Amino acid sequence: MTDRIEILRGVPLFADLDERSLQAVAVLAREERHPAGDVLMLEGEPGDAFCVVVDGTVRIERGGRTIRSIGAGGFLGEIALVERRPRSATATAVTDVTALVLHQHEFDRLLQAMPAVHRRVRAAIDRRERGETT
Repeated sequence: MTDRIEILRGVPLFADLDERSLQAVAVLAREERHPAGDVLMLEGEPGDAFCVVVDGTVRIERGGRTIRSIGAGGFLGEIALVERRPRSATATAVTDVTALVLHQHEFDRLLQAMPAVHRRVRAAIDRRERGETT
């Protein structure tokens, strides 16, 4: 649990949460490991999870074209969950990847309980929808 809290503390999305809030997120998140080449999310498929990359690199592609890479501390999957629509891109592990994963129900609870996180997620969605890579 302590490792998850430290990981989450290093993610800009969660960086300024208090200890109790970080613990709540850590309890909700599940650790997943994906080998290089594994597809984490597929464009057009229903979204059911939000991922925070703990270690490794994930390539994000839309329409078969690479639009960005995400490394440790980055997150993905939020657009489909918040907007309740199919995945907007495909995410593939470039290297072995460790991620903390929140499924739809847990993600919804997180956003409801933590308005500051909800605002940051919304801002990230807006940037990504405009085509910005950060």
